[in-house]
Amino acid sequence: GNPKDPKGRYEFGTLTSFSYPVENSDEKITVATTRLETMLGDTAVAVHPEDPRYKHLHGKFLIHPFNGRRIPIIQDAELVDMEFGTGAVKITPAHDPNDYECGKRHNLEFITVLNPDGSINSEGSQFEGMMRYDARMAVEEALQEKGLYVGKEPNKMRLGLCSRSGDILEPMITPQWYVNCDGMAKRATDAVRNGELKIVPEEHEKTWFMWLDNIRDWCVSRQLWWGHQIPAWFATKKGESGVNKNDMKWNDRWIVGRDEAEALEKAAKTLGCAKEDIVLERDEDVLDTWFSSGLFPFSVFGWPDKTADLEAFYPTALLETGLDILFFWVARMVMMGLQLTDKLPFNTVYLHAMVRDKDGRKMSKSLGNVIDPLEVINGCTLDSLLSKLDAGNLPAKEVAKAKKDQAADFPDGIPECGSDALRFGLLAYTVQGRDVNLDIKRVVGYRMFCNKLWNATRFALQFVSDFKPTPNLLDELMSSGKMAIRDEFMISKLMNRIDSVETNFQNYKFGDAQQTSYQLWIDDLCNVYLELIKPVIKDESEPNADSRWAAQATLWITLEAGLRLLHPMMPFVTEELWQRLPGRGTLGADEPETIMLAPFPVCVDKYKNDSAEESMDVANNVIGACRSLRASYHIANKTLTHFYVKAAAGVTEDSIKAQTDDIKTLGNASAVDINVDASSVPESHGIVVVDDTLTVMMDLTGLVDFAAEIKKLEKTMSKTRPAMETLEKKMNADGYAEKVKPELKAQNEEKLERLKKKIADLEAAIANFTRLAALEKK
Repeated sequence: GNPKDPKGRYEFGTLTSFSYPVENSDEKITVATTRLETMLGDTAVAVHPEDPRYKHLHGKFLIHPFNGRRIPIIQDAELVDMEFGTGAVKITPAHDPNDYECGKRHNLEFITVLNPDGSINSEGSQFEGMMRYDARMAVEEALQEKGLYVGKEPNKMRLGLCSRSGDILEPMITPQWYVNCDGMAKRATDAVRNGELKIVPEEHEKTWFMWLDNIRDWCVSRQLWWGHQIPAWFATKKGESGVNKNDMKWNDRWIVGRDEAEALEKAAKTLGCAKEDIVLERDEDVLDTWFSSGLFPFSVFGWPDKTADLEAFYPTALLETGLDILFFWVARMVMMGLQLTDKLPFNTVYLHAMVRDKDGRKMSKSLGNVIDPLEVINGCTLDSLLSKLDAGNLPAKEVAKAKKDQAADFPDGIPECGSDALRFGLLAYTVQGRDVNLDIKRVVGYRMFCNKLWNATRFALQFVSDFKPTPNLLDELMSSGKMAIRDEFMISKLMNRIDSVETNFQNYKFGDAQQTSYQLWIDDLCNVYLELIKPVIKDESEPNADSRWAAQATLWITLEAGLRLLHPMMPFVTEELWQRLPGRGTLGADEPETIMLAPFPVCVDKYKNDSAEESMDVANNVIGACRSLRASYHIANKTLTHFYVKAAAGVTEDSIKAQTDDIKTLGNASAVDINVDASSVPESHGIVVVDDTLTVMMDLTGLVDFAAEIKKLEKTMSKTRPAMETLEKKMNADGYAEKVKPELKAQNEEKLERLKKKIADLEAAIANFTRLAALEKK
């Protein structure tokens, strides 16, 4: 530690200025640095070529105050901002990334002044052996003694810290192994540009080109204890001295081979001596993990040997991975596959989104927002979540913050959702694109869908309990002539949904496939078809036998195919329900034992029926209007109502007439009269205009206590109007425009509009009920 500080602390966050004397002159150039000890490795001072202050010094030299080294004054418009500081920048190519690039541009000397342990090496003159921060203080004192010290000032800075030890990282040049990637990168970009390699979604192609079109040499050596050791040996002759493996002038002594025996053969030829006189020392570095991973597609099949597995299974077809490692892994696999096998390792790359928390933050232990999938599947109490933080290795301050965040996000813990709901929920999120902002509440919502699926199927099984399916049931149903429009609608919807899911799967649009299968079960089957066939199934009379069979057959086909459609997304609940369908074990020798072995549903185009779907759309419009009218006038479910429909001639009228029974079923109607004379419609009626082709009216005679309804509405009005007036007064008060935040103003304006609309709706409803009450008295 620092002997001058009671706690042994060293000073950071200061910018120290000092001067270099110009050779053979009384002039000086002042530079500044946050790491004063690196001046021992300075090999240039850069100025802007257009800076008038230094034009007379172009081509001149400075003298290093401690070792007498001549330091050239160079011109670099890329690095130097003449408006910042003195306009002069010290260059230490071996200890700064920007200076490194500058050093390469100007062919400067690269002088490393630090040993691996952080002490100053022999290049550090009288400071040799000092630890880096002790040397920093010593250099400052020495500069003061020489009259070259200018001063220091506070300077905010970021320190790179080792994630394991907490030590401050020091940029420095060390000998490493590199791979020239220029040729490999070009082949990889060409493969995407000419369509041989497809990246899905396409928007990530720009990332691919950004990395590979600007490729640099790849440093593949790592100083770790694990990994593939680099197959390189440094060769010396026995008794030879003065040969340093870290000195680049001895690079020809590095021998690369598949094994030590091959390296020894090459070394003997290189050094021109007998093998017995050679000493080989293998490099301790290991290959970059991404280098080893880049070999994965073909090395697992026995490459470089030409094995049967390599011949049969390489190249592969599809790689699915995260977008964050598109360059680090995917590009390396492609480059190395092309270089080493002359083949692309796969022809399609599908990049999934990154899972983040509900606020879009990256999941990290320090934030306490990491969600373990098993905790979502099995459920987890808040106490259990918090205890895991205590058992980890986070600092106490971060543990406290993480606990606070988890308590806010999961006050009641994480409810048990099951793996099906988690899979289905994650698929739903893929429509977001780059990121999945995972909200557990949404996954819980899909757990409710699992429950709905379970209950709906169990309920529907009651309708087919006495039904016996056959191996060719779909074809038999479609050729039976027994189907109602509702049955044709359901089969047509099923075919269209199957077609859509298949297309979305092929195009990797998993979110759209999930939504389509969800719509089949909820919108088409549960909300419409199941409700429509209840009276049909319950009627077991002989005249209804054909309609009942058609409904049962349609339902069985939809349930069975619908479960197979969902199976890749929800494997467990679909297997359980599929096994419970009637007829299992009676469908012939080709019947699979499990849904996992059943073929994925196939769309039969000829069974699509646009007219049936159009007819059902019309019927649903009527049903929606019926339900809206009943809700508007608070009609109880048990009370059936009489509807009058005014429909345009053609498809609209024909559809309603053909599906009158279906409209009565879902609209809770006692009767539905179509295009009757206006004189037949009671004066006391409610009305909904659906569009210019369709109007629905409901007979209100004796159904509504208008006085009571008016009283309820007036009571609501008595609370709503004062609230609006209070808000208006608040918004019109002095200083409101200047003092209130814009977001609060927007909220108030939105609230005021809602209150105004509510009052308008209440006034219209009161006027309507008053009119109807007067009509009923007549």
